[in-house]
Amino acid sequence: MIDYIKKHKDEMISLLEQLVNTDSNSYDKAGVDKISRLLKRKFEEIGMHVTVHRQVEQGDHLEIKADRDCDPKILIIAHMDTVFPKGEAAKRPFKIIDDKAYGPGVNDEKASHVQVLYAMKALKASGSEALKNVHIIFNSDEEIGSLSSKALIEEAAAGKDYSLVVECGRPHDGVVTERKGVGRFMMDVHGKSAHSGVEPEIGRSAIEELAHKVIRLQQLNDYKQGLTVNVGLISGGTSVNTVAPEASAQIDVRVKDKEQALDVTKEINDIASEESISGTRTDISGSIGRPPMEKTKKTDELLQIIQTTGKKLGYQIQEVSTGGGSDAAYTASKGIPTIDGMGPIGEYSHSETNEYTDLPSLVERTILLAKTIEALSLQK
Repeated sequence: MIDYIKKHKDEMISLLEQLVNTDSNSYDKAGVDKISRLLKRKFEEIGMHVTVHRQVEQGDHLEIKADRDCDPKILIIAHMDTVFPKGEAAKRPFKIIDDKAYGPGVNDEKASHVQVLYAMKALKASGSEALKNVHIIFNSDEEIGSLSSKALIEEAAAGKDYSLVVECGRPHDGVVTERKGVGRFMMDVHGKSAHSGVEPEIGRSAIEELAHKVIRLQQLNDYKQGLTVNVGLISGGTSVNTVAPEASAQIDVRVKDKEQALDVTKEINDIASEESISGTRTDISGSIGRPPMEKTKKTDELLQIIQTTGKKLGYQIQEVSTGGGSDAAYTASKGIPTIDGMGPIGEYSHSETNEYTDLPSLVERTILLAKTIEALSLQK
């Protein structure tokens, strides 16, 4: 398997270039579907069974197994969508500088598409039975919360022994064992309009009320405990000389565990219900939509298998935690041992200029994935 992957490095990079040069924003269904059709064809060429889960608004999801009737115990999750707008690939196409590949979505996570495909190719070429132990999900909406693919992921996760999520690997051979949960809330304040020069006293400023609430929301931050609350967008008012009848705020929340999620949700709702400006009313919507990926004893056991596998290959696999969310949360929350960040190593995801994938790691992480699948398939 190792020789197979090394010999196909140039072919892997060529496919990576093709993927990066295809726009696939979460809301660009045509673009994401172009990626999914390409991947479908590539996996079918090696004899794997591909089910297309068609979507109306977002791109189609893919579900892949060695054959229709096998019962895999390892789930691999990757996403095909990116955050970049249509036209970005033409503006700054794939390029290589030294040993790094650049381009929109190269690290998050088109290099991972190549990795998964060539890990499967290597398993098949070696005649490994472990190929039958793999269940792959490529979804199309991870960057916008996996709303249409969450159910598919959770269904695929049922009965699995392990979940490997191929978000990008971290520098220094890092993989992810913990992620924060992610919440989105919308606070809508309703006041009463009035002429700001003629009769401001009869107005009730929604903006003033929201300002009080924003300060209280920001005070919920507890960085030492892993809690972040960020009011990232605000809007309101109708004109500069009118007491604002409406104002709203969009709030991003990151939590380290389920208890913290419950506590901060209550605090946000309490802030919404309390008035600073009499006569205003506040509606609150939203929730912690993606649960935290919490490390467990079983996660640590899975990590040790990956570290042992890596050590045999000359890699010193390190564990890290991160504030970003991913689909790993959905399998971890179901009690399935989950390791994220199994993809090729890179940095600066979502960056308009600096996002890159380390090309030597494209080969190394493909080998690690294939060998990890073999090692896990031998576990009882």
